[in-house]
Amino acid sequence: MVQQVTQGIKISVKTEFDGTFYKGRRIQYAFAYTITIENQSKDTVQLTSRYWKIKDSLNYTEIVEGDGVIGQKPILLPGERHSYTSGCLLVSPFGAMRGHYNMVNFATTRKFRVSIPLFNLSAPFSIN
Repeated sequence: MVQQVTQGIKISVKTEFDGTFYKGRRIQYAFAYTITIENQSKDTVQLTSRYWKIKDSLNYTEIVEGDGVIGQKPILLPGERHSYTSGCLLVSPFGAMRGHYNMVNFATTRKFRVSIPLFNLSAPFSIN
C-alpha cells in the first residue's frame, strides 16, 4: 500500500490484479485499485474532480479527467474517510498510475489539489 498526505488529506492506495482477457485480438490486463481518502484536517472538504496519468511498460500513456470519483463528489468532515474501488486496463502486464484530486475547503472556499502518489500495477505471473 502506498500513502501520501497533502494539506491534511491522506490518500492510501491498494492494488490488485484482476486477470487477463482479449478485447478484439489484443490481450488486456485488468487491475483494480482501492483508494481511501481521509480528512486529517480541521475543515470540511469536498472532492470535486480527478486527474489520472496511466502509463504501461510499452510506454503507452492515457490521461483520464472527470468530475468526482465513480459518480460521487464526496464531502468529508474532519476525521472522516471515503473509500472506493475502480480499475483500469493495460496492454502490458506492468504499469503505473498517479494523479490528483481537485478539492474545495468549505471553511475558506479555497480550491486545492491533493496528490495521489505513484502506484505500480503488475501482474503477479510476470514478476520474476
